[in-house]
Formats: sequence, structure tokens, C-alpha cells
Amino acid sequence: MLERINRAYKQIARANQVLGRRINVMEVCGTHTASIFRAGLRDALPDCLKLLSGPGCPLCVTEQGYIDAVLSLAERNDIIIAVCNDMIRIPGKSGSLEQKIEKGNVKTISAANDVLNIAKQMPDKKVFFAAIGFENAAIETAALANETMNWGIKNLFIFSSHKLLAPAMEKLLTEKNPNIDAFICPGHISVITGSDAYKPIIEKFKKPCVISGFEPMQIIVAISEICRQLADGESDIVSFYDSVVTPQGDEIAQKTINENFDIVDGCWQGLGKIARSTLKLKEKFSSLDAEKQLGIQITARQDITGCRGNEVLCGLIDPVECSLFANPCTPDTPLGPCMADSHGACAACYKYNNRKRQNY
Repeated sequence: MLERINRAYKQIARANQVLGRRINVMEVCGTHTASIFRAGLRDALPDCLKLLSGPGCPLCVTEQGYIDAVLSLAERNDIIIAVCNDMIRIPGKSGSLEQKIEKGNVKTISAANDVLNIAKQMPDKKVFFAAIGFENAAIETAALANETMNWGIKNLFIFSSHKLLAPAMEKLLTEKNPNIDAFICPGHISVITGSDAYKPIIEKFKKPCVISGFEPMQIIVAISEICRQLADGESDIVSFYDSVVTPQGDEIAQKTINENFDIVDGCWQGLGKIARSTLKLKEKFSSLDAEKQLGIQITARQDITGCRGNEVLCGLIDPVECSLFANPCTPDTPLGPCMADSHGACAACYKYNNRKRQNY
């Protein structure tokens, strides 16, 4: 372990000397973000290397209009809203689902298949599922949609806003933060997409992409490899999950996504509209489509609270640079999704970065 840490420090120093400036490395997974803050890696690594938290938290990048659309259903007595646990605290223009949970029509779930059980148990209600997440979550939603059709369930409706990670990385480099030098990429999503999903980042932008696990030492090894590439003038895709991450990825999982979703343009919180970045259910599932069957409309909305979460999502500022951080914005009273979701950068910073708490 000590040998790996020393090697990483040497590679960081070498890259810094070659580039003659600070190195900016972005992780694009909320689990990486939480692990980095939990382990104190931001403080432990040399000042010449900056870790940036990107748009890797699916709730954090879900546009405000989608959240408002879900909240608009909370007053309806004929609807049960099924959402992942952290989503109940995401603020919209009319509060949050957590504030409406006493009404009894909001259910938190741990897996997409839980929604099917709710629909079976409550046939007199319309059960609404807020389907968010990246490729790995989309597979669960596809299975739910097919099971719903196979069982002949008529009271379950899906509101899909699944996202594809690679287009967001391109948008970051093209418009939002071209100063990113390299990416730490998530192992679990890369198992599905394959390492070739990051080829455009290499070919268009010459930015190293290293696929890593979520343990602190795995992240340190990924940083070491990134700095080696930067020092040697290279830009490659490297996976430390060679046994499970192939260039082509999980072709069965990809087939499942392609057979059940259309890839469409979509809006991301903090990043705006991104071409071919969002998954919508195919027409064969129109009877389950909440937008069509429940008359939901997504209306674009600008945040007016003063929250700078959009800049955090793009790696432009650290959470503590937002004037609302820790007072009044906390995990108990979140003003933005990055503080409401436990995998958001603001929530992770608040929870684990105790060494600087006295300065907040």
C-alpha cells in the first residue's frame, strides 16, 4: 500500500513539473465522490493536483423541470409516487416530496422491481415511478417495463429520465470546463458501456480516462496512472477492471437498453441540453409512459435560491465556495440536489470534511 502511495506522489510531482501548472482530475461518479471525501483524499494529495466532482450523481443532474413535474402529482389522491430514497428531499418550486410524505401517497423504494409489487398491492391507485439513473439503472427499468406488460398490470406508469454518462463528459469539455485534464470513470457503468464509450474523449480532446473501483487505494492508483499519462504526453483509456470491463462492454445489457429505450436529446441540471444523452421508453410501452398517460409536462425552470450547485456539478467551484453551504443549506435543509442526495458533492463534503468545518 505504501509503495503505491509513494508511486502516486512521484507521478503527480512529475506531471506537475512537465505541465508547469496544477493538474485537474474529475471523477464522474457519485460513489467516487463520496469515497474521496470520506477518505480525505482531497486534503491528502499534493496541492498541485485538484480533484473535481463532476455530474456523476443521477439525482443531482436531473433537471428542475422533472422534479417539479413529479411534485405536481403529490396532491393527487389517485396516485402513489414511488421514488428512490434520496429523491424525496430534492427541492422543487413547491417544496419536496419529504414535506408531502404525510399525505401517504409517496413510497420510497430500493429497486425498480419494488414498484411492481406496489402496483399489485394497490390496484385502485395509479402507481407512478420516477425512473432516473445511468445505464445500470436503465436496465432495471427496462425489466420493470417488460414485467409490467407481461403481467398485464394496468396501473403502473414510468417517467423515464435515464441518462448516458459519456455525452455529459463531452459537454463538459466542449462548453463548461475545458480545463479538466483527465477523468476517473466508474467501474460499474463501464462494465455495461465498455471502455470504448470513452473513445470520443480520447480522440476529440486527448484527455486520459481511467476506469477505477471505489476504494480509496483504487482511486489513488487511478490518479497515479492519469499523472503518468499526462507526464508522458499520452491520452489513453485504461481500465483497472480488465476482468469485467471490456472494450465492447456487456452486449446483452446494451441490447436490452436499445430494445427498450430511444436515445433522445435531454436536459441536465448544470449542463443544459445535451444531444442524445437521455433514454425514453419506446413506443411499445406507450401505455406505461407517464408523460402520455398522466399528462405530465416538463417546464424549464431556473433556480432562484442562489444555490451554486450547477457550478459544483461542472467542477468549477468546490462546495464550500457556495455562500449557502452549511448555512442555511445542509443535508437536513437542502437548497439544491447536490446537498439533498447522499452521493452529491455538497452532501459528501458536509458529512466528511470535518477538518474544515470550523471555517464554514
